[in-house]
Amino acid sequence: MADSVLYAVVAILAAVYLVRWRSDPLRHIPTVGGPSAPILSYWSTINFLLKSQALVKEGYQRFHGSAFKIALVGQWMVIVSGPKMLDDLRKRPDDEVSFLEGAEETLQLRYTLGREPVDDAFHVEIIREKLMRTLVAVLPDVIDELRGAVPEYIQAKKDEWISVKILQATLNIVARTSNRVFVGLAICRNQEYLDLAIRFTMDVVKDSFFIRLFSESMRASVGQYFSAVKKTVCQAIPHLQPLLDERRAKLAEYGDEYPDKPNDMLQWILEESIPRRYTDVKIIERILLVNFAAIHTSSISISHALLDLAAYPQYIRPLREEVEAVIAAEGWTKAAMGKMWKVDSFLKESQRYNGIGLTSVTRKAMRDLTLSDGTFIPKDTLIGAASYPIHHDDSIYENASTFDPFRFSRMREEDGEGTKHQFVNTSIEYIPFGHGKHACPGRFFAANELKAMLAFIVLNYDLKLANDTPRPANVCFAANLVPDPNAEILFRRR
Repeated sequence: MADSVLYAVVAILAAVYLVRWRSDPLRHIPTVGGPSAPILSYWSTINFLLKSQALVKEGYQRFHGSAFKIALVGQWMVIVSGPKMLDDLRKRPDDEVSFLEGAEETLQLRYTLGREPVDDAFHVEIIREKLMRTLVAVLPDVIDELRGAVPEYIQAKKDEWISVKILQATLNIVARTSNRVFVGLAICRNQEYLDLAIRFTMDVVKDSFFIRLFSESMRASVGQYFSAVKKTVCQAIPHLQPLLDERRAKLAEYGDEYPDKPNDMLQWILEESIPRRYTDVKIIERILLVNFAAIHTSSISISHALLDLAAYPQYIRPLREEVEAVIAAEGWTKAAMGKMWKVDSFLKESQRYNGIGLTSVTRKAMRDLTLSDGTFIPKDTLIGAASYPIHHDDSIYENASTFDPFRFSRMREEDGEGTKHQFVNTSIEYIPFGHGKHACPGRFFAANELKAMLAFIVLNYDLKLANDTPRPANVCFAANLVPDPNAEILFRRR
């Protein structure tokens, strides 16, 4: 009797398992990295966490012109392969595939900061409109901050080489120069605040991974009681609250155009928040979200570029000569940044060659849809494009596996190509900043900041790798790609 009951239970479980597998709307999309059946798919998840770069490359090559899926923690992600499929994804309207919902799904913000940053993403428009329009005005502040920040975090002296953990240094430099524009002079030099801004960036990534380990029904509780993001926001309040109190008081006394009114991100967000009756905590969350966007990608990008420059020191001289000539003619201005074609190309090639992730153009399907190749995508599916393989495709880039720092500056010298290949431009063949109407709105600020940083460093420092060692390999974990956190560069002040 007992054996009969046991056999019946096993049969029922097997039937449920088979039904779930056969009814999975993503079952028809090929899987890379292991099996896709329930339970067995956990092996695919582990495989992707540990071998993601090879698996994305495999999927790109096997299913070029179509799509495949990979197993993230807690869900599947469909990856479109090749420029044509990327263009199909890019062209689709927001009511079909949503950029904001894709970002929210990736970062799991609804369990840490709530839905407001997605449902009312006014900070994105501020970046796209106000920050873009003030680039000429804010760049001198960025340069001024670089003059103090770089020597503080790269404490090199003349005739003496010092070793610097480059990612840690660039995190601080980017945080400080960015926050000169975000919150102003006094706070941007407060190391406790900068540490919190950097920590928030890390916390968002860690929280999103941690929350995904739990079932959907448990995630709200996990986010409520165990979120590192929430803790960091609370610790940032004492640093920004006095500034908000002062600015609210002046707005109440003088109106919108009070004397010496700051022209920074905090002010812009405050003024948009007042009619919405947002609390100061919500304003501080927005500032930290802007920091996340700025610090995460820019520190990775400049670290890659400096490691490449240290690995190929023969390129220091041509970069330095360009910077010296341009600065002599234009000064440290936005016009000068625009004329540094080799600096621009070096950064773009470094970003192409290394990448800031294995995928890009992430979207969430808002309804059932069918891609141009016939692939059916059910509602709520996370979709992205295979960016790293596109950037290493020999049919798109000549000698794609070779680091060629002036690749894009040579292209710009051809007739009619002067702006097409500059750092900030995106295309179906170059997508670190995404592509289309939802391409990173802060890339114009980031590009000028990064160019100024690289120009300042090559003008004032020599750099190399210790003992002519090879460039440290980048680190991949799931779709994330970063420079080796322990990578060191030797610097000497000129």
